Amino acid sequence: MKIDVAIIGGTGVGDVLAQMKGSSLHVPTPEGQLAGKVISHEGGDILLVSRHSAGHKVPPHRVNYKAIALGLKKLGVRYCFSTAAVGSLRRDWLTGTLVACSDFLDLTGRHQTMFDSNVVHTDFTWPFSPSGRAAILSAAATMGLDVKPEGTYICENGPRYETPHEITLLTHVGDVVGMTASTEAILLHEAGIEYTCLALVTNLAAGIEDMPLSHEEVVEEMQKNASVVVKLLLAAIDLVRK
Repeated sequence: MKIDVAIIGGTGVGDVLAQMKGSSLHVPTPEGQLAGKVISHEGGDILLVSRHSAGHKVPPHRVNYKAIALGLKKLGVRYCFSTAAVGSLRRDWLTGTLVACSDFLDLTGRHQTMFDSNVVHTDFTWPFSPSGRAAILSAAATMGLDVKPEGTYICENGPRYETPHEITLLTHVGDVVGMTASTEAILLHEAGIEYTCLALVTNLAAGIEDMPLSHEEVVEEMQKNASVVVKLLLAAIDLVRK
């Protein structure tokens, strides 16, 4: 089976993808099995992948990112769009803000790569797909949605949230903070797949507001916006396929 586009759904969005009608697909790889669902959209197939598995059971540092990358490459995927729940490092990017991520700072310490056994130095001048980001922005304009055209995603290992002092430091080097996108960007880019991340601000990062963070509130905010986010991604997919 050949599939040219995939969507990786994160917190909240993964649940919406799981409810869409389609057929299950399991792709064996040397790093484990990629599980997904194939749906038909505008005459073409799309593979839907729930990053944290059904029921949000897999924490960010335990996601099998290599199996995802290898599985998508095996299927012939050219474009992969993902969603990410993020904390904002900017007071002017409030809850509900959408960002077409343009760069990342990887602080996870995961050291994941597709090239453990041979010397390959991959260029990361464009960490996220320029054509994928352009499709997101064009589709958003058509839908009347405000999407920030640029944003630096700082990726921490998780699963804990950051301390206020850590956030004070990160505000000098990035715009949003999360736990998944840089690892996906690295492996998928190394696999030759155009990777685009649409981030949704679910909260202001620790210390920016004088209140504790709650995963339940993050999930609630993502679920509130999940349907619109999925519609935006499908519209962007229509554009990259033209």
